[in-house]
Amino acid sequence: MKLTLRIAYRLSLAMIPLLTLWAALFYVAMVGEINDEADDALEGYAERIIQRHLAGEPLPSTLDGSNNTYHLLPVEAAVAAQEPRQTMRHTEVYISEKHEMEPARLLTRYFADRAEQWYELRVLMPTFEREDLTETILIWVVCLYAALLVIGLTVTMWVFRRNMQPLYRLLAWLDGYLPGKRVEPVPNDTDITEFRRLNEAAQQMVDRAEELYDRQKQFVGNASHELQTPLAVLGNRMEWMLDSMQLNEEQMREVMRMLQTQRHLVRLNRNLLLLTKIDNGQFPESHRLNLVELIEREQALLEEIYEERAMRCTLHLPERFEVEMNDSLAAVLVTNLLRNAYLHSASGAEVVVRIEGRRLIVANEGSAPLDATRIFERFYQGAKREGSTGLGLALVRSVAETYGLQLSYRFVENRHTFTVVWPQ
Repeated sequence: MKLTLRIAYRLSLAMIPLLTLWAALFYVAMVGEINDEADDALEGYAERIIQRHLAGEPLPSTLDGSNNTYHLLPVEAAVAAQEPRQTMRHTEVYISEKHEMEPARLLTRYFADRAEQWYELRVLMPTFEREDLTETILIWVVCLYAALLVIGLTVTMWVFRRNMQPLYRLLAWLDGYLPGKRVEPVPNDTDITEFRRLNEAAQQMVDRAEELYDRQKQFVGNASHELQTPLAVLGNRMEWMLDSMQLNEEQMREVMRMLQTQRHLVRLNRNLLLLTKIDNGQFPESHRLNLVELIEREQALLEEIYEERAMRCTLHLPERFEVEMNDSLAAVLVTNLLRNAYLHSASGAEVVVRIEGRRLIVANEGSAPLDATRIFERFYQGAKREGSTGLGLALVRSVAETYGLQLSYRFVENRHTFTVVWPQ
């Protein structure tokens, strides 16, 4: 889950209960205030009736425009003594103008005049207007609740994204960073202290990684270069033993195994040295060359090498396919792609090489797909084959990265298919 979504989720969890509590309290307070106002008006109306009755003045008319009605009845003192002096309750009243029952508020009060005559006063106030008012308040409270929630989340997320821009720029920079490739420094154009410290730490990490990467390349290059001479001397001495010493059959087989191992080490050392040179940019010269001629020449050589395996190579090539590359690196690219196809195919299998537009496609027969995420790693081999160093496809990837070529692997119709695409 993205950070912004997680923050929005957690803000919602915090804001929804708080806003719900606020909305409920606000609604209850407003309704309570409306009820209090209605009860105060009802009590005031009852007081005027009682005062006029006790003073012997005419009682208010029920047609005074207030919608209030009242009933004043004499009662026995014993009855009045058994009831509370004043009660309020909800009831219903028939409204003749509307010809229907409507909710009302009923006030009942008992009082006595100077002659100790007790009366029961019932005052009714229709509350349908109050009900409409409370319903309207409820609707607006809900609308205000939703608006506050949406606006609060939107403003918070906008402010958050604006303030998190330095982090997003750092993440974008890290996505494009590769050790050994020249990149711009870590962007650090923010005045937020925490982000400045994070960017500085990232830059320090990158500097250390680049230093370690350069040391590793230098070590591999130096080690490979220093191993060339003793490996060559070792090979010459084993060949001298085969030519000059009287060895029995078992001794000769053992020396041959040693010589085979030595040649494998020589190829491995040569490929490691070549990888280091490519990574160090030691092949700067480039010119236009016809890749078709290089493919045909390499294919003819490999057919001779693997002649005893009766393999077939089908070429679908145009007359010319010119690319801007260094001669040596172009040879590395083509040679290792074709050699990988021959080396990892069964006897009698077919290797297909085609050029379509700006794409070079090399396919060989196979029984199961390889790990596409690791196929171009150094020393990765899907199936160990004699003569393989595990660096051929790593060399291809290194050349592709040098020239910005797209390199991909797919397993289609029981064929391992490698594709190199040159930009337009």
